[in-house]
Amino acid sequence: MFWRFVYNVFAIPLMFIAYHIMGCWNRKIREGIVGRREVFSKLEKQLGTSRNLDKTAWFHFTSVGEFEQSKPLIEVLHTDTRIVLTYFSPSVAPNVASYKFVDAAVYLPFDTRRNAVRLANLIKPNCLVFSRYDMWPNLVWQVSKLGIPIVVIAGTIHAESRRLGAISRSFFKSIHQHISLICAISEADSVRFKRLSHVPNQVVVTGDTRYEQVDRKAMSVGNNSEFFPGQSTLRRPILIAGSTYAEDEKIVLDAFQILRQQESGIVLKLILVPHEPTPERIRDITADLKRRNLSYDRYSALTSDANLEHTDVVIIDTVGMLAKLYGLADIAFVGGSFHGSVHNVME
Repeated sequence: MFWRFVYNVFAIPLMFIAYHIMGCWNRKIREGIVGRREVFSKLEKQLGTSRNLDKTAWFHFTSVGEFEQSKPLIEVLHTDTRIVLTYFSPSVAPNVASYKFVDAAVYLPFDTRRNAVRLANLIKPNCLVFSRYDMWPNLVWQVSKLGIPIVVIAGTIHAESRRLGAISRSFFKSIHQHISLICAISEADSVRFKRLSHVPNQVVVTGDTRYEQVDRKAMSVGNNSEFFPGQSTLRRPILIAGSTYAEDEKIVLDAFQILRQQESGIVLKLILVPHEPTPERIRDITADLKRRNLSYDRYSALTSDANLEHTDVVIIDTVGMLAKLYGLADIAFVGGSFHGSVHNVME
């Protein structure tokens, strides 16, 4: 009860104020604030037109990576189970909107007790599944109080996680004791989860669902199929820079120009896939390419008769193509490392 009091009386108001202040200059946070408006009416409308099935599974994830880890389980359950998704980050919203194995999907509203109870009563789930982490305290406490099983899939805790600290461990134990089952990705993660769990047997090692998802993607990609306009006119070798940030792009474009200036007779082509292809990011990328005197085409502007033979850079300004593009590459650069940490290289 102590930690619930501290969280609801002190932490929640501070987080609410900080989140809205940061939203004044952070576009991504501002998108999240706007996306959460009228979230309950949106959800109620979606549920009203969803499939009428006996079972409902509720999945919550932070962003794109955790969504990908949820997909293998979602798609196994989808046939006879209504699927409801909630998410935190605006990054995943376009992916969820185009996903066919979902009955309803909305932003997770701010983590107050009232919102958690209202959400659970509206969805009426048979279980709540968290992907990897992002277990919001009030959501866990209130859903558990309603007798709904809570499961964590692809669970992982870094060896130096703050959750394992002397004081914070007490707080996270008050959350984890309400988790019915934690599916850890490794033995090491299992050991760390057991330090936070109420009973050791609520933690099992199941591996990482990301492997299944990446394998399914790889198997679905045809090596010789043409999947975007003008693909056959691209000259090789082709460099794919995937899930890039501005910091990655500076390094890649510098190297790309150096390689093209060499008198080897090889003309390298670059396909650039920004991590978040927002209008602002695409505008910044095209401005940089113009400064560098590099010709470019945007994927969204390509027509069926597109000729990319003399195009230096193709910018992929949409989502969902990266797995296929990696199959097209002679060289692949996986973004993130110059921004902070490299994206998963499994694809």
